[in-house]
Parts: sequence; C-alpha cells; structure tokens
Amino acid sequence: MKFKPLTENQTIISIDRLTRFKSTEEKYLRVFKDILVSNLIEPKFKKQDLEHLDYRTIRDLAVEIFNKSLKEDNTNDLSLNMKLKAYENSTFVNDKNVDILLDNSLDYISALKLLKGDKPINLEWLNSLRENTDMYRMREEKGLQYPVSLVVIVEGITEEILLPQFSKVLGLDFLAHGIKILPAGGKNQVVKLYYSLSEELRLPIFVLLDKDAVENVNLINRKLRDEDRVHLLNSGEFEDLLPLNLILKTINSHLKNFASISIKDLEKDEPMVKILEEIFKCCGIHEFKKAEFAHLVQNQIKSTADISEEISCIIKSLQEMSEKHDKSLI
Repeated sequence: MKFKPLTENQTIISIDRLTRFKSTEEKYLRVFKDILVSNLIEPKFKKQDLEHLDYRTIRDLAVEIFNKSLKEDNTNDLSLNMKLKAYENSTFVNDKNVDILLDNSLDYISALKLLKGDKPINLEWLNSLRENTDMYRMREEKGLQYPVSLVVIVEGITEEILLPQFSKVLGLDFLAHGIKILPAGGKNQVVKLYYSLSEELRLPIFVLLDKDAVENVNLINRKLRDEDRVHLLNSGEFEDLLPLNLILKTINSHLKNFASISIKDLEKDEPMVKILEEIFKCCGIHEFKKAEFAHLVQNQIKSTADISEEISCIIKSLQEMSEKHDKSLI
C-alpha cells in the first residue's frame, strides 16, 4: 500500500469529525472514506469504489494511514478507543457493522498532542477522557456538554440562542448537564428530524414547537417514545414568550443613539415579531432579523425577572429529563 501522509490539520479534522454529535455510522464512514480517497495512492479508490468495500477493509486501510501519518511512534494505548465505543453505543442505536468501525486502533492519544490553543468542545472532551475520572462529573466541572444526556429539537435560531441563556440564569447550564439543542429550520423539518433521531438515539428528546404547529405535534405523537416530550407554545412564536420589559430594554439599549420606545409600543394585539418589524422599520436603521435580535436579547438577560413563566416551565422540564437520564445510568 502506498499513501500520502495526513497533514496535522487533516489529522485534527479527522478526530474532530469522529467525536461530533452525529450518527456513528455516518461520521465514521465519512472520515475513513475521506482518508482513503484523499491519501491512498495505491490501490487508488474513487468514492463510488468504496461502496463495494466491506467496513473492516475500509477501517483497516484508513487506520493504517492515520497511524503511520503521525510523526511519533504509536502508543498502542486503546483506552480512548474503548471509551468512545462505549459512549457511542450508549448514545446511538448501532449494529454489528458499526461495531466493526468502532473496534479500531486509531492512535487518538498521539493525535491529541497536535492540538494547540482553543479547541472545539468535543475535542476538549476527548482530551479529558484520558483522565481516569467519572465522565458525568467531569462534564459538570468543565462544562464539556459531552456525554450528551438530552437532545432538544427547536424550530429556529431564536430558541437556539436564548434557551441556553435563560437556563443558565435559572441555574441549568446546558454544557454542564449535557443538553444538546438542535434547530431544525421550521416546523416540518422538526418532524423529520424527530422521526430520524427517535430511531437513531438512545437519549431522551424534547421537542419545542410554535403554537401553530398542532398538525406537526400530531404527526410526532404517532411515533412519540415514552421518554420523549413535546411542548407546544401557549402563544405564537418564541418571541411572544419574552417579557415585555426584557424586549423594551433590549430595543432601547440597541437604539439609544437614534430613538426610544415605551412599553405601550409593545402592548399591541399582534404577534411580537410583527411589532418588532414595525419598530425597526420606523426607526429606519435596518431590517429586523430574528438571529440578530436574539443575540441582543441574550446580552440583556440578567435575572429571573427577565424570564417568563412558560420559559421557566420549559427549562424545568429539560432539567428533569436530563437528570432522569443520568440517574438511569448510575
């Protein structure tokens, strides 16, 4: 076999992708196949050729290239490999073929020595696994998010940005408690994502949907697992759950050099997004954008007074579900 060694950057990218929160089979096959297509010189494979190779051959060729690309002698320490296999199988529903991919001898310990400076959270976690300590205690102490204990599916970016901040004020740190939030990009996509994850995951799933998604909730309920929950907002969209005083101080802080508004400007019988669009348009600064506004709100959340009752109830449910899952593993 002839091959071109992986660069340091390729090595880091490989272990980063292998430890992300994605389907085990999908990420391992992607990384191993990318190594073969990019670095194997002889025999030479195209992507379509790899579809005819068995998992063991793909694994062995990729692992050999990976390990021989490292500048120092391999450690032969497979403790991280065994921990990763145990974690992947406790998180995802994997079959015997996927176990073949997980039963690899990748030299993670030598590869981790290449990491410098700030690292993605999954690589921080991987690095911390070398310590002989309890993963859940270590996650809480270092805010590593991994191992993930609960998946939260939301419609859009507003929830993704604000839920973790509201939770932190209430004493629930998403990273410390292993809560992973996934924006689906719309209510129909929420259903598709739930259907997929409910078959792939061994973890509980919390689904959050806007008030107009009744039909989507009914679709989810057809396949809802006992450990999962669906929450339909009591009114409108997530922006409608924000306390008016929080919205008021956010806008006035942002527009302080141009204009200011009063609470009366927000007390209209209209969806909050429409009200905000009108305010931003009248001020003549720029168009209202949900993501940008969510970041502005995020910076203004200081105390429980900035959190509505429904948001508090949602966060309480998340805490109960994540803690229940963790206790079930003890």
